[in-house]
Amino acid sequence: MTAAYRPLPLEGKWIEVDLTQQMLWAYEGGEVVFSTDISSGAPGTATRVGRYRIQTKHVSQHLVGAGYSLPDVPHIQYYSGAFAIHGAYWHDDFGTPVSHGCVNLPTAEAEWLFNWAEVGTLVNVHG
Repeated sequence: MTAAYRPLPLEGKWIEVDLTQQMLWAYEGGEVVFSTDISSGAPGTATRVGRYRIQTKHVSQHLVGAGYSLPDVPHIQYYSGAFAIHGAYWHDDFGTPVSHGCVNLPTAEAEWLFNWAEVGTLVNVHG
């Protein structure tokens, strides 16, 4: 995280997603408890910017969309409609925007975040 950006000093848990740095941080009580590289939306399929809350969680789902069909996508946490944070087993391009709009994490990191976060956890996505 650059010195120029500081998240709001919130209480409790929240997730910070920086699309410029292609990074995700998990905060608890104002302290970083976890961080990882991500892959956000590629040009033409941008990741939605804003403040959201985790709406639903699924251990695994088959995701289908324009140009992809991915069975058994792990550790999905939806935060805005079809936008989610989830594991990605089909690529290793973390740090580069390659997704169809979701926030892709390495599978082990997605599992950690899935187990840590709860429905209602704040997700702050910015560029």
